[in-house]
Amino acid sequence: MKISILFACLLSLAAGAAAAQEFKAGSIEVDNPWSRATPKGAKVAAGYLTIKNTGTDPDRLVSGTSPAAGKVEIHEMSMDKGVMKMRPVPGGLEIKPGETVELKPGSYHLMITGLKQQIEQGKPFMASLTFEKAGPVEVQFNVVAPGATPPAAAAGDMPAGMHDMHDMHDMHH
Repeated sequence: MKISILFACLLSLAAGAAAAQEFKAGSIEVDNPWSRATPKGAKVAAGYLTIKNTGTDPDRLVSGTSPAAGKVEIHEMSMDKGVMKMRPVPGGLEIKPGETVELKPGSYHLMITGLKQQIEQGKPFMASLTFEKAGPVEVQFNVVAPGATPPAAAAGDMPAGMHDMHDMHDMHH
């Protein structure tokens, strides 16, 4: 019984690690790219992800491309006197040394325009993000349901169900 519980825990950890995607170039790490599914005929989607700079020099996300779209731009959403505004980030998005920047709903995000295909739940799409110093980083965006929150981010987090397995393990002693 102990071996099968240990095996189940290891499988669960491996599945959790597979859910969190990480892409690297130079000192830049791009984690957990995701997007929401779009309705048929939509021409715009948004992309979200986390960027970490593990180096000693600042870097800057300057552009992006995707075979799924005509254009990928870095945008910022902000509130000004109660009005939500969205605008491109001129000169790109700086990631300081040791800093982690999250592109998320209601903040910085990638505006993916001129869609050449529907962004469908469960069907990932590719993009290339270009950094000033690190260069291009090929990433794969997971696609969640419209209105859904991001998929599990950190591979180090204990996947759902692991606590239950530990409790079951303790009961059999």
